[in-house]
Amino acid sequence: MSTLPALPPGCTVTQALADATRRGPARLDAQLLLLHALGRDPHDRAWLRAHDTDALPAPALAALDAAVQRRLSGEPVAYITGVKEFYGLSLHVDARVLDPRDDTETLVDWALDLGGDGTTPLRVVDLGTGSGAIALALQHSRPHWRVTAVDFSADALAVAQGNAHRLGLGVAFARGSWLAGLQGPFDLIVSNPPYIPAADPHLDALGHEPLSALASGHDGLDDIRTIVAQAGTRLASGGWLLLEHGYDQAEAVRALLTQAGFGEVQSRRDLAGIERCSGGRWQV
Repeated sequence: MSTLPALPPGCTVTQALADATRRGPARLDAQLLLLHALGRDPHDRAWLRAHDTDALPAPALAALDAAVQRRLSGEPVAYITGVKEFYGLSLHVDARVLDPRDDTETLVDWALDLGGDGTTPLRVVDLGTGSGAIALALQHSRPHWRVTAVDFSADALAVAQGNAHRLGLGVAFARGSWLAGLQGPFDLIVSNPPYIPAADPHLDALGHEPLSALASGHDGLDDIRTIVAQAGTRLASGGWLLLEHGYDQAEAVRALLTQAGFGEVQSRRDLAGIERCSGGRWQV
């Protein structure tokens, strides 16, 4: 936690950003926090450059200082500002849902690739939807698809439904545990389930996010095992199951898919070159 004194009223945009980054947050984080403190759109970083010598009012400085302290405690920027950009959509997020990661866009890309030109009305379900990021990105990109989003958490569904309503996207929602209670058949099942081992020390740094959306058994694969076991009875012949997983779990997830009878089992890499998602095709 920073012990630097708060900047006095009248300091400039440049000075405030320099102070914030000196305390610890990355420059982009500091810019987003300052825009939030000023009540400006998070896309408006050009305003900061154009007004770099403007003096900031005391209320904005106080709000920035409080936001920086929250960030230094490990709280995600998205929870502080209440907004996260994902696949071109502005989502409202808070501590009821996982902070959407850029890596998850790999899963969206793969799903869209499988759907061709998007004119065929595929039946799609997003399991563990959280903020609705994946489901809403798919529905926005493919208006003809029939997308359903599922989550066990009523709080998470409330966040996702709020995002769908605000964005005007007709995703259907259901409360449930993975595929239990869903009849199908679906042409595509996608999920970013919990996949961190319960004893992983990295969970300590994620304490602001819901544990139920992060950890899954001793090896992190309990929920993935459940989804893989259920998927075959809910997929149409030729349908796909796509799963996001941890950086070192691709081989294990491919093995689970193969053992369950999926064909064309493969993985996709994220922008960092990490095998981030694995999937297979149901051909029974």
